[in-house]
Amino acid sequence: MSGNKPYDPSGEGAKMDFAGAMSYGDYLSLDAILGAQKPLSDAHDEMLFIIQHQTSELWMRLAIREITAARDAIRNDDLPPAFKMLSRVSRIFEQLNSAWDVLRTMTPSDYTSFRDALGPSSGFQSWQYRQIEFMVGNRNAAMLRPHAHRADIFAILQAELAVPSLYDEALRLLERNGIAIPRDILDRDVAQTHTPSDDVIKAWHVVYSDPKCYWPLYELAEKLVDFEDYFRRWRFNHVTTVERVIGFKRGTGGTGGVSYLKRMLEVELFPELWRVRTTL
Repeated sequence: MSGNKPYDPSGEGAKMDFAGAMSYGDYLSLDAILGAQKPLSDAHDEMLFIIQHQTSELWMRLAIREITAARDAIRNDDLPPAFKMLSRVSRIFEQLNSAWDVLRTMTPSDYTSFRDALGPSSGFQSWQYRQIEFMVGNRNAAMLRPHAHRADIFAILQAELAVPSLYDEALRLLERNGIAIPRDILDRDVAQTHTPSDDVIKAWHVVYSDPKCYWPLYELAEKLVDFEDYFRRWRFNHVTTVERVIGFKRGTGGTGGVSYLKRMLEVELFPELWRVRTTL
């Protein structure tokens, strides 16, 4: 108000001098983060494109951390922390979904103005996205090839294919809790994508038919469905955004663009958890 002195936070004890002390920007390494946007053209919307994808990669980094911890907790029969972590992963994908809303403010003409600057780079080559797919059970060894030029990343993805997926651990948990899972599923090659099984549908049917008796398993099932629900929405929003911006052109990385992304919509991560609903 007129006549009042400007507010000075130091009067309430706020630290105002950060010479030789760690500041907010220091803790978050903001110089490195805010200096990581390097457009290759003078097109206005290239900055939007870069930031949208960089922030998505940061969220995916957190999702990988949470899925890893949740899988470990399920393996160790420690379900309450796993529930919290899986809920967090769902919220992360909710954020990733919202990011498409921002990117969709870019018109086809906007994107065309800098698309050539991308060269052969493409979101198809995101190794963190590939790791998430491997972790939750969509395991296609052919998708290792785009990362063969980076021995460190290739090793991370190969290592992931050598261990049971999140869904594999959920099925093993059912078996440990007295719900029959066929040995050929428990002992299968975990590097391969799980094939839907009527016997696994029957196993989940036991859980869903008596939630009170199997409440922890029932809650785990619903946490997995929640995650796949958001994951499917993310894929759908990806397709819609790409079609809106480039139509049916091929992707910069050489994929079929929209046609490739639409095939990905058919992938089921936890197939029996969706199919069991028909049996109830």
